Amino acid sequence: MTSPQFANPTESALLRRAATGDTTAFDTLTRPYLRPLHVHCYRMLGSPFDADDALQETLLAAWRGIGSFEGRSSLGTWLVIIASRICLRMISRRPRRLTSSDYRAPLLSTADLGEIVPGPVWLEPIPDDELVSDAAVHDDPGSTLLRREHIGLAFVAMLQHLTGTQRAALLLCEVLGYSASETAAMLETSVASINSALQRARKTIETKLPGRHPVEKHPVDEKQLDRLLRAFVSAWEQRDVTTMLDLLTEDVRFTMPPLPAWFRGRAFVANFFAERVFETPWRLRPLGGNGQPGFACYQKQVGDDRFRPGGVVLLRVENGRICAIESFLDPAVCRRFGMLETVP
Repeated sequence: MTSPQFANPTESALLRRAATGDTTAFDTLTRPYLRPLHVHCYRMLGSPFDADDALQETLLAAWRGIGSFEGRSSLGTWLVIIASRICLRMISRRPRRLTSSDYRAPLLSTADLGEIVPGPVWLEPIPDDELVSDAAVHDDPGSTLLRREHIGLAFVAMLQHLTGTQRAALLLCEVLGYSASETAAMLETSVASINSALQRARKTIETKLPGRHPVEKHPVDEKQLDRLLRAFVSAWEQRDVTTMLDLLTEDVRFTMPPLPAWFRGRAFVANFFAERVFETPWRLRPLGGNGQPGFACYQKQVGDDRFRPGGVVLLRVENGRICAIESFLDPAVCRRFGMLETVP
């Protein structure tokens, strides 16, 4: 584990005060780590709401144990250990979060979209403003939790197919940069167990995303992306199916949890736009989630004079075209992304 020393005299003084019950000192100590820890919990659990619960449990456990913290690791590493163990307990008690393709096959008709599947079932997005912290911790491996290439929906969805130990091992070793021996100590297991978990996790990655790593990055032409997004908004708001069709890849996907319905392929997605989505007017406002471009989508129903929240949409782009339209219709997700109650 990391060297047995405190980061600086100020932190050492705050630790002594926190150990005597000074809540202000504890809050000051932990504040820089809150967002990185929350992101770690989100990756483990697949829901920002579950991550909220895990973070609160982490802080409560840290508060109760701060008097016994001896500085054998950095404070950030100690908090990551607590958070990881809490997430593992939560994973053992809860079913994994699903994507639409986990739940059912794609539809071939728009006639019946099925009934909403309620409850903590679906993989959920996280707003970009919950990923970026002005107080990033540069001297601790936990700071690398802010790497956006490890926060895309495809990566988080892939993690949900791993066991809890496999998720923890992959994140601690390959995202946070801890060694197998450090990770084994953090999770109170053997190095052989961690290496086995990593091997199985990588095999699952290859099965789910053959030939490519889920965090593989491609250069993004910002001007080209901006043109694509502007065209997407125009086509959606103008209810222009022909233009929308030109923006999509051949194997594009359109998902919409908590509705189980989803469509795969340009022709089926175009039909869905034409026959269902474009039945009513829409207004789109830009937002970001999971490091992906997206929009707050407001819909005006017949007889209403206002546009009201219809859902959050995040896009995945490959080679200049949209390969996934990942929409989330849950009002709780809309509120988390700061959508307004109405738009005139």
